[in-house]
Amino acid sequence: MEAKIYKGTNKLIIGIVFGVITFWLFAQAMVNIVPAVQADLGVDLGVLNIAISLTSLFSGMFIVVAGGMADRIGRKKITYIGLILSVIGSLLLVLAQGATLLIIGRVLQGLSAAAIMPATIALVKAYFEGAERQRALSYWSIGSWGGSGITSLAGGAIATYMGWKWIFIFSIIFALLAMWLIRDVPESKAETSGKFKFDFGGLAIFIVTMLAINIFITQGGELGWTSITSIVLAAISIIGVIVFVRFEAKRRTALIDFKLFKSKPYTGATISNFLLNAVAGTLIVANTYVQLGRGFTAFQAGMLSIGYLIVVLTMIRVGEKIMQRTGAKKPMVWGSLITMIGVAVMGLTFLPDLMYTIIVVIGFVLFGLGLGIYATPSTDTAVSASPDDKVGEASGIYKMASSLGNAFGVAISATVFSTIQTVSSVHTAAMVGIIANVIFAAISLISIMILVPNDGKKDPGPLNEQVLAKQ
Repeated sequence: MEAKIYKGTNKLIIGIVFGVITFWLFAQAMVNIVPAVQADLGVDLGVLNIAISLTSLFSGMFIVVAGGMADRIGRKKITYIGLILSVIGSLLLVLAQGATLLIIGRVLQGLSAAAIMPATIALVKAYFEGAERQRALSYWSIGSWGGSGITSLAGGAIATYMGWKWIFIFSIIFALLAMWLIRDVPESKAETSGKFKFDFGGLAIFIVTMLAINIFITQGGELGWTSITSIVLAAISIIGVIVFVRFEAKRRTALIDFKLFKSKPYTGATISNFLLNAVAGTLIVANTYVQLGRGFTAFQAGMLSIGYLIVVLTMIRVGEKIMQRTGAKKPMVWGSLITMIGVAVMGLTFLPDLMYTIIVVIGFVLFGLGLGIYATPSTDTAVSASPDDKVGEASGIYKMASSLGNAFGVAISATVFSTIQTVSSVHTAAMVGIIANVIFAAISLISIMILVPNDGKKDPGPLNEQVLAKQ
């Protein structure tokens, strides 16, 4: 199925990027402005941490739902709904005087991200083809990977010189600009037959399971890994996954269509995406370690990763060009390998101060280099391997892998670091915490080598064969 004709493609790309950064640049900045928010609102630190985590949690839980709805009722419409939720959520944060509006605003920001991310990727597939689609996805990746890279610096600068609430005023402005830029884009949705029945049962099982997994991973250390609460949460997580898979297999309009994973390239892109996002746990381990073990200030620790930001932004378009010459598999393999090497060298915590500082700077550069090369080929592989009537849902699953991978990677790395630190030195704890991230990158590399075809072409699979047969 060919992409639809729409002349305002540059406006569409800019609008999509503006929409994407409402989450990756502005909403995510909350992580870096905790002291300012706590001092201003007088909110308990525990409540504030919950409010911060709710955005990623709600994004991860509802992104597949929103992607499926985008296919059914319209990708532009769901994008608009996401942008409206972003405006309302940010406005509540600006108006917040305590915990209530803060929590509601963060939930709405999570729902906003869940709507915007899969719907905008689906719009890219609907209105771009070939090299143009790859270019558009590169800019999408710059908005997400680049936004997440610069959020600490941008959020800190805005909070320091203008006040933390201005972060969310800017978010409102960019959301409104995004709505204006995509206003003329024709609606895009899948051709469907029959009455649509929403999978409320699947959604309920999914939410309970995801909450159990999230609480177990993030709070297991404090609860005690062998406590009754942790054991119950682990049991709910395992049983929930099994019940969800079996329940969805019997549904005609399932929340997640597991037939999508019959496409090896899509499966390889999604698994590797989950695992490379999990490598983000390196950031929390490395930043904490250089402050506790090497005496760095928070600002100095942040400056060590500046190379990551510069390189990841630069290499996203390079990864796109490499893919156009060699196919998707090679840059995905190179990206995972370089990321693994960059993370691994940061685990050399036995080195003396100056040498280790140099190694960490090099490690962050390699980290950004690898992710930059990987980003566009991976996203394009997932999109091109998805059937046209399922691209929103497929994009939702792919981006859910990003959000959940990031959340789980950070939680697992922090837990490993803190657990080892109680029985050994901070240097050993950091080394083991970083080794966990090396393992994530290594499994990502293996999944790409096994599942993604050498020529970079999509594997039609049963679903795409049906779509292609109709063209």
